[in-house]
Amino acid sequence: MTHRITNFVARTLLVATAVFAHTAWAGPTIQHWIADTGARVYFVASDALPMLDVRVDFAAGSAREPAGLTGLASMTRALIDTGADGMDEQAIAEAIADTGAQVGGGTDNDRAWMSVRTLSSEREREAAITLAARMLARPDFPEAALQRDRARAIAGLRESLTRPATLAERRFAELVFGDHPYGRNASVESLELITRDALVSFHREHYTARNATVTVVGDADRATAERIAEALTRALPAGEPLPPLPAPEMPAAQVDRIPHPSAQAHILAGMPGIAREDPDYYTLLVGNHILGGSGLISRLSREVRDERGFAYSVYSYFAPNAVAGPFQIGLQTRGGQAEDALAVVREVLAEFTAEGPTDEELAAAKANIVNGFGLRLDSNAKILGYVAMIAFYGLPLDWLDTYTAHIEAVDAAAIREAFARRIRAEHLAVVIAGGDGDRAAQP
Repeated sequence: MTHRITNFVARTLLVATAVFAHTAWAGPTIQHWIADTGARVYFVASDALPMLDVRVDFAAGSAREPAGLTGLASMTRALIDTGADGMDEQAIAEAIADTGAQVGGGTDNDRAWMSVRTLSSEREREAAITLAARMLARPDFPEAALQRDRARAIAGLRESLTRPATLAERRFAELVFGDHPYGRNASVESLELITRDALVSFHREHYTARNATVTVVGDADRATAERIAEALTRALPAGEPLPPLPAPEMPAAQVDRIPHPSAQAHILAGMPGIAREDPDYYTLLVGNHILGGSGLISRLSREVRDERGFAYSVYSYFAPNAVAGPFQIGLQTRGGQAEDALAVVREVLAEFTAEGPTDEELAAAKANIVNGFGLRLDSNAKILGYVAMIAFYGLPLDWLDTYTAHIEAVDAAAIREAFARRIRAEHLAVVIAGGDGDRAAQP
């Protein structure tokens, strides 16, 4: 296989890397303290705009759901917005509009969060934070809203289960994580079992002050940030820190085929990858950028797309979580050539794992990651996301300051060694969903 980029591009990227290597990177200054309520607080002052971004994270993601109640975490978070402290959904919406604030939130495997963007002027800021505090601490979980949102979730799930992409994603999680909480999928049955009592119980156990991280970014001083964090967590139950999640076990290699009449086959391949605090984080990040994380110039893209024409795009990524999240490769291709495309993916992965990157690939990857890092922090909203991640996972306060130095320190030997040790063929789980329509049409 050919793994060369043009000499001109290589020289350009090497020069860019050399220039950046002499440029000191300084991320935003993060202040950290523990509030009297027990919540962990992270604060970045920035008076560039008269705005304030605030986020409260709880260890209340899907991995914390009781077995059999998959979907409870996202339902709990969504229904916080539908009634709180005697205010119904309409009253909450009008109160948010009156303050001019934006209130959002979401869930993932590990976290549930509420975010607030408000003007930093005292009147608007206090109104927005007071409202958010009431919503977080005193959700009403109205029965009518539960029935409505549960019916919507079930209808959405049933519709999504007709699509091969959804079928592939769900089966992939099951194969990679087995009985681990990261491998659970919501079902019609699990959604139907979610009651108001279950919402109240999950909220009481997980939305607690000692289980909260509060991140404040924007136009405020330290004293104001302290008052905000205190106000958001004062009425929450004190609670206790939750036990750590177990590490997932590595699966046995297997290929699972899901019948579907679509022409396109959806292929996913992978295994448990890395946790947020994994010592191989930067090495695998750079290596994956070369393998399948850099779009059309990645190795997978060159071999699967450019050389064979099997797919319009192919990707790979690591999704670090509290414990090892997935390492995943994905592509879509015609059903009749799914096996051939998968064979190329296996070949590229095996070669990269055995040999690692070339010097040209490594230089290009490091230049791309390092030179693009500043763009990831060019707004308060982006800074809020990174600082909230640092806060929730307990990463070092200088994580942003040292990020580019860690990237620069990665070498080809370390990538080769880390991939050989972590990405092993005997654990590669593969799902092929759909493609029957194309196979049936072939003579």
